[in-house]
Amino acid sequence: MATVPLIEYEDATPDVRAIYDDIRATRKTDFINNFWKALAVNPAQLKRTWEGAKAVMAPGAIDALTKEYIYIAVSVANGCSYCIHSHTAAARAKGMTEAQYGELLAVIGMAHSTNGLVTMMQVPVDDAFKVQ
Repeated sequence: MATVPLIEYEDATPDVRAIYDDIRATRKTDFINNFWKALAVNPAQLKRTWEGAKAVMAPGAIDALTKEYIYIAVSVANGCSYCIHSHTAAARAKGMTEAQYGELLAVIGMAHSTNGLVTMMQVPVDDAFKVQ
């Protein structure tokens, strides 16, 4: 259960509607997900967050599907169920196959395992891995 009301388009202020319209246009969909609806209780934060997400997830040196993989992995690390579901759906929409998803899960699981071990043992970073 959300701790804030979810602001639907028809109940939104004009500034929130403008952001919703931009989300729809940028994503080429009529769907506004609950994350944005929750953020709409604070229009300034909604705008800041949308502008940041739009910039980071825009086409760049890293392809769109890889960005979704990274978002899924970080969401797993942070325990954000909503983001795991949202970005897994986005990755599937961008062409992620079941085989790729299985491999992604294996990489995330291995990283969690080895991260835990190296953190527990406080292994020093090799000089070869440091930026010179």
